[in-house]
Amino acid sequence: MFQPADRLKSVKISASAAMTDKARELRAKGIKVISLSVGEPDFATPPHAVEAAHKAALAGDTKYPAQAGTPALKQAVQRKFKRDNDLDYALDEILIANGGKQIVFNAIMASCNRGDEVIIPAPGWITYADIVLMAEATPVPVACPENNQFKLRAEDLEAAITPKTKWLIINFPNNPTGAACSRAEMRAIADVLLRHPHVWILTDDIYEHLVYDGFEFCTIAQVEPRLKERTLTMNGASKAYAMTGWRVGYCGGPKALIAAMNNVHGQATGGITTVSQAAAVAALDGPQDLLKERAAEYAKRRDKVVGWLREAPGVTCHKPEGAFYVYPNIAGCIGKTSKGGRKIVDDTAFVTALLEEHHVAAVQGAAYGMSPYFRVSYATDMESLREACARIKTFCEGLH
Repeated sequence: MFQPADRLKSVKISASAAMTDKARELRAKGIKVISLSVGEPDFATPPHAVEAAHKAALAGDTKYPAQAGTPALKQAVQRKFKRDNDLDYALDEILIANGGKQIVFNAIMASCNRGDEVIIPAPGWITYADIVLMAEATPVPVACPENNQFKLRAEDLEAAITPKTKWLIINFPNNPTGAACSRAEMRAIADVLLRHPHVWILTDDIYEHLVYDGFEFCTIAQVEPRLKERTLTMNGASKAYAMTGWRVGYCGGPKALIAAMNNVHGQATGGITTVSQAAAVAALDGPQDLLKERAAEYAKRRDKVVGWLREAPGVTCHKPEGAFYVYPNIAGCIGKTSKGGRKIVDDTAFVTALLEEHHVAAVQGAAYGMSPYFRVSYATDMESLREACARIKTFCEGLH
């Protein structure tokens, strides 16, 4: 009988993927499920990016690519970092990989040993901790409470750092809360890190362009240039340009780190799809007006969803600065029973009953390290969001 490797014992299947799979199963039975569980833009990939991929394929750009990324895409990433973040990276300080997830995987696997600690603000993306566990290191969650708008407090970061701390992973705008740090808030985090020169920083800026109400994004090496020599600045094409299926992630960091990550990269997969790289060049170098246009649409959805969810009894909902998620608090629903007879003992029971009884898929807060909450993705059309929120309100009204 097959026995999985020990390293997989503490690694769980993604809760968002699991809920999306359950939604698909119900749809296959003819049930109209509205899925708010997946963090995927509903917009189309920009036409000029699709055209660039088509032209590359027709031109014969279909052979093995350079492992660390094509020169054209690395140069486009170099220009992007300078244009958007005022960061200068040499081409050998840039790596292209199969989505942002592989950037995180490459970095942690290239740097962490058993006993190393990685600080991860919570709530946070499920994958961070699982990759750390796979590398046989130790994830150290640091709570970012709602009363601080789900942001990392400098004093909490300071308290979590030990001589074993290898990395701090930060993701603002954040998945699952949408929280984003102002320059002053990022400055406070940087000041802590300046006092601890052994700590490396991985900043996941994948939601950089999804900020609202005039909020100005900043990344930590931009705020504090002295941290650049131990910062990995990560981004990708998936969220901003609606290119999730193209699988293009990229990062800039110190040359030695990038070389070690490229070594891991070569053993795991090798260079990423040539036509995807051509598409990403077109996206990064092409017209950028669509970013603000789409952000404006997301802001409208956020405002509506927050308003609708606040009408549901037992639910409160913080209005975030960015990303395309909200993270409603359902403390007022815990301990009650649904109309279908399901006891709502925690947020996992809440989202399970919501899916089974009212056919709305969302993700429990426990998956992200903070309860009692659930994550709603508003990266879907307004009518679906309206209907989903109405169903959530009806579900909550039926709790007793």
